[in-house]
Amino acid sequence: MKSKQCLVIGLGRFGTAVATTLYEMGHEVVAVDTNEEHVENVMNLVTHAAVLDATEERALKGIGVSDFDVVVVGIGSDVQAAILTTMNAKSLGAPYVITKAIDEMARRVLERVGADLVIRPEHDSGVRIARQIANPNIVDTLNLGSDYAIVELEANDRLKGNLRELNLTGRFGVQVIAINRSGKVEISPRAEEELRVHDKLVVIGMAHAIDDLRRYLGE
Repeated sequence: MKSKQCLVIGLGRFGTAVATTLYEMGHEVVAVDTNEEHVENVMNLVTHAAVLDATEERALKGIGVSDFDVVVVGIGSDVQAAILTTMNAKSLGAPYVITKAIDEMARRVLERVGADLVIRPEHDSGVRIARQIANPNIVDTLNLGSDYAIVELEANDRLKGNLRELNLTGRFGVQVIAINRSGKVEISPRAEEELRVHDKLVVIGMAHAIDDLRRYLGE
């Protein structure tokens, strides 16, 4: 895995978790915040930490924001600061900016000002947990932003035949990328692969398409 240069702005619980985890995974992480205490808390847990006001374009330019592979804006409830920081980072040439939003309105604004990916951690986690509670046939879920997901589903009597005959892509808009059968995993299964009850299917697709398939399996 190639090491990335990451800039994390805002060191609340979310930003701190992102910064320290990236560093633990071997990436170079610069973490900044306007709060000196927050910066001190991560000083020894990242590559470099500094007190900096990212709403000031000059400050971001000074640390070379355009040189980072990824910029994460983890500013919490201050929506205006998150918007200004995102705008500054993109205008200065940051190639990929991920921004945290506190609600749907903030998400829309942040997307319009240039954020490459907007996440709502609490909302997204809540949706995932609710889906797992409501649909026990979903074994695990990995969210890919707000629109796509990779999900592991357990096949039942409604999925009989080979993958070509079942045509899950045409019927539901999802693609099977792996099959786990009794602990043996087959990646990129062939169209002739016959499904069996209790097979674990790893599928990728739009969240609503996966929901359609999930409802089909549950009926």
